Amino acid sequence: MRTGGGGWEAVRLDELDSIPVLESLVWHPVRRRFGIRSFGINAYTSERVGGLVVEEHDETGGGAGGHEELYVVVSGRATFTLGGETVDAPAGSLVYVADPAVQRKAVAEAEGTVVLAIGGEPGRAYEVSAWEYYFAAAPAFRAERWDEAIALMEEGLAERPGHPALLYNLACAESRAGRTDEALTHLRQAIDGDPGWAARARDDADFDAIRDDPSFPGMDH
Repeated sequence: MRTGGGGWEAVRLDELDSIPVLESLVWHPVRRRFGIRSFGINAYTSERVGGLVVEEHDETGGGAGGHEELYVVVSGRATFTLGGETVDAPAGSLVYVADPAVQRKAVAEAEGTVVLAIGGEPGRAYEVSAWEYYFAAAPAFRAERWDEAIALMEEGLAERPGHPALLYNLACAESRAGRTDEALTHLRQAIDGDPGWAARARDDADFDAIRDDPSFPGMDH
């Protein structure tokens, strides 16, 4: 890493954090590393050939905000599936998805495949995506460092107040940390913002310690 005196930095991709997040998908935070505020950008690799380098998703739900996205295959080779069609994407390929409703994913076809994802919502000032905070908290959740996980969710809520997914993940960490009252409050707030979280909470092991509480939302006692 190099830092210049004129407000610039130079960092190698292999100097970024490597955070396993979904199946074999590994997130390398770019936007968060530099503190970029005007656009979203991150890098992804896979732990194995055939594993995901872009998770299956579209950009219409979960607060995604209708992003358009550009994927750049920096090295290796990937196969993209876009709305049911496949695209072979060797190193140097650019795959642009203008329609937020297009379901997309990509898998690594070679070792060392790196995909850079750049996105934002047309006509709207960039907002940091909520998922960045729970991806960043993934190592803390796995290691049961609940105070660290709570702090990261609170950081996200300072950026995106009232976001249901952040509230839900905060409640998960608080429940595991023994903070019953806070967990129940934030779980109720998450469900108020998106009732779909109630069904997930019913079977989520993170709430085993508080599920029998009379005020656990959406349950008959």
